[in-house]
Formats: sequence, structure tokens, C-alpha cells
Amino acid sequence: MAYDVELADRIRLLIAGEPGVTEQKMFGGLAFLVGGNMAVAASSQGGLMVRVDPAQSESLLAKTSAQMVAMRGRKMPGWLRVDVEDLRTAAQLNAWIDRGTSFARSLQPKR
Repeated sequence: MAYDVELADRIRLLIAGEPGVTEQKMFGGLAFLVGGNMAVAASSQGGLMVRVDPAQSESLLAKTSAQMVAMRGRKMPGWLRVDVEDLRTAAQLNAWIDRGTSFARSLQPKR
């Protein structure tokens, strides 16, 4: 499955004002990076992949509909997937974009 182009366009519109944002194809999807660190991605498996502080993963899982990303059968704290059904409004999508970009900005920039 290819990534959701419509979702990628919605992300692009909401993230446009953020300084230092670049796009890169990753994991079969389209990732949006801040300072070279992935913040969010239109996932090839559907929905939005969001990078968050690993220490906040369990809390976000408990209070949202997000699910932890699993790669090669291993759960990845700090990487969450949000179904597109939970991203219907700009406010819903923007809340996740804010989480992802805030965490990406907290990391050392990659050059």
C-alpha cells in the first residue's frame, strides 16, 4: 500500500510555516523531518506515524486512540500510529503534528 497522498497534502499545509522542515520518503511513506529528525509521516500502512518522547508513549496510548508502531514484530516506544479516521479535522491532525514537531525539535539536529 502506498502512503495516503491526501493526508500528506494535509500535513504539508499544516506544517508549511515550520522552519527547517524537509520531506523524505521513508519506510514506504512520506516523512516530514525537522532538523533532519522525523516528526511525522504519512505512513505506507495507513494513517499517520508520529515520533514522540518515548517516556510519553504509554500515557498517549492510554488517553488517545493511537497505537504503538511495531517494526519487524518489535514494539517501538516513541513511535505511534494514528488511524486516518482519528485525523478528520485540521485540529485533530494539527495536535499530532505539534507533538511530532515538538519532539523532533528537542533532538540534536542532523547535518
